[in-house]
Amino acid sequence: MAGFAVEDVFLKAAAASLSLGQIMLTVGILGLAVFAMLARVRGEAVFPAAFLARGMLVRSGFEVVGRLFYALAVALTPLSSASAILQATPLLVVAAAALVMGEKVGSRRWLAVLTGFAGVLVILRPGLAAFDALSMLAVAGMIGFAGRDLATRAASPSLSNRQLGIAGFAMLSLSGAIILGATGGAVLPGARAAAEVAACAGFAVAAYAALTGAMRNGEVSVVTPFRYARLVFAMILGVTVFGECPDAATLLGSALIVGSGLYAMHRACRRTGKCGGPARRADWPCDPTFRGTRPRQAARNCGESGERRRRSGALYR
Repeated sequence: MAGFAVEDVFLKAAAASLSLGQIMLTVGILGLAVFAMLARVRGEAVFPAAFLARGMLVRSGFEVVGRLFYALAVALTPLSSASAILQATPLLVVAAAALVMGEKVGSRRWLAVLTGFAGVLVILRPGLAAFDALSMLAVAGMIGFAGRDLATRAASPSLSNRQLGIAGFAMLSLSGAIILGATGGAVLPGARAAAEVAACAGFAVAAYAALTGAMRNGEVSVVTPFRYARLVFAMILGVTVFGECPDAATLLGSALIVGSGLYAMHRACRRTGKCGGPARRADWPCDPTFRGTRPRQAARNCGESGERRRRSGALYR
């Protein structure tokens, strides 16, 4: 998360002297080249046929929307407020999964979702003199990333982390090409601007690889809360690098978004039983010959009654 925040800092800094589209296109090409090289070293296809599957195409479309509008928000609005609004993405995913995909969401999680959306409104302040229409760019980016996260469920599990990196940075390149085609303004960067773009690409690649590896190899319930650390780093960097001063409304809205997001994740964890930590006794395997600390419990878990106990135990962890 620190890597993503630093990436945003270099993107915002480079945008002072270069076209945003040029920056995004360059970073996308550099990141794509790195992940393509890593894929080839591992003997993987750079552009596998799975990229053309319906789920991946939908995911890619949403990713273009998310990357395009969020990059505009980072370049044109305070880094702290853009990052704070982005943190509502998991809450929007919960709401969309319930409304579009028919997933069951309890009243407490709905309350958390509404609280998080209220936090976004506190930051935006629609109808007040402090309202900045450019902040809606971050909202559009949040919607794009939420759609991407939902569509990711339909992506082929056979795709490696490196191939997902190729797809992600290819969409970043496409987003940059769209902005550059609409605005123009590509110029030969100076030494400082080139260094800022290179640093942006380096942190983007490292952060993307770290997050993808963590989400795929670690416990999601353990990894997900650390996503909100991006807001903390963004606010610190916004203050120290760009001299931003988040007001009380931004801080209050950020607290509502992060708090409701963590609570919604906690409720989902309790409902599904996928909370990490040690297994309950009812979840132990059926093994009459088990000679651990609880051999009697392991033997009791055999048979139909033991299967019922394991199912019921998994529901209420």
